[in-house]
Amino acid sequence: MQEKVLMKGNEAIAEAAILAGCRHYFGYPITPQTEVAAYMSKKMPKIGGTFLQAESEIAAINMVYGVASTGKRVMTSSSSPGIALKAEGISYLAGADLPALILNVQRGGPGLGGIQPSQADYYFATRGPGHGDFHVLVLAPASVQEMADLTAKAFALAEKYRMPAMLLADGTMGQMMEPVALPDPVDLNGEAPEWATTGTKMQRKHNIANSLYLSPAELERTNIERFERYAKIEEEEPMWEEFMMEDADICIVSCGITARVSRNAIVEARKQGIKVGMIRPITLWPFPKKPLAAAAEKVKSFLCVELNMGQMKEDVELAIRCKKPVDLCFRVGGMIPSPDEVLAAIKNAAEKEA
Repeated sequence: MQEKVLMKGNEAIAEAAILAGCRHYFGYPITPQTEVAAYMSKKMPKIGGTFLQAESEIAAINMVYGVASTGKRVMTSSSSPGIALKAEGISYLAGADLPALILNVQRGGPGLGGIQPSQADYYFATRGPGHGDFHVLVLAPASVQEMADLTAKAFALAEKYRMPAMLLADGTMGQMMEPVALPDPVDLNGEAPEWATTGTKMQRKHNIANSLYLSPAELERTNIERFERYAKIEEEEPMWEEFMMEDADICIVSCGITARVSRNAIVEARKQGIKVGMIRPITLWPFPKKPLAAAAEKVKSFLCVELNMGQMKEDVELAIRCKKPVDLCFRVGGMIPSPDEVLAAIKNAAEKEA
């Protein structure tokens, strides 16, 4: 790790991507993530990299597809409506088993919505952001430090499992400034992976980046194999953080900016004698089902705090098999709950269990 510097979240992601060996960025400006493209436009030419502002989000994701097929680290970034336009290309990446990093700094919706923070793309990201049976890795940072750390982690996981990875941040995470220790640079001077489309030198068979299977039996085998890989990921790669869960009667589940607000509310609730803790999912897919299932054996209830109408709440209910009630504290449209609002929801949950 390097010495801490004060950086905006969007800029921390861009610099962390460069340190992780990314030398190819394709994107299109949209609030609240435009600083990523601006940073890359200044930095990439100086280090021999490629920055290209594509004519559209659709063009950008297909450029990502091309570079990903060569085994190079490549990324794109956008915000909610722009990510929706990339959905077809993301599905093509998944169908061709290609690794790439996709950053979504979420804004309110649906439609153009607003430019303020949101977590309303949770379903879109975790259910497979595009057509067909597939997943992408989804990581949700809750600080500028995690914006940097999870960028490096996302690249590594995407390559390990040959699939796209999405950093799912809310607008607050992208715009806030905090001290961050950037990761050390990664040396990627090794040979291209065996599946890359880099030319054969007449020493191996041709590699083709493809997601088209005209044989139904072959497509079925491919999809089944891919889901076997997904099952391994769900077993080995979930990430989460626990806060004050040792004796908790109420378990808050939240990510991103609402997890930070919830932490303040938990501290205040503890002062008032309410035993509450939090499990913060860091990977939204794979979702940390096991720690939530374990918590369901001890706590009396759960409380989801979200910037949407309750999308993660359904995953919590599935993870705990509805063994305990799951309440919801939410704001939408770019509004963020205050610690007092979360505290009120905690007190309401405590009164129900009294």
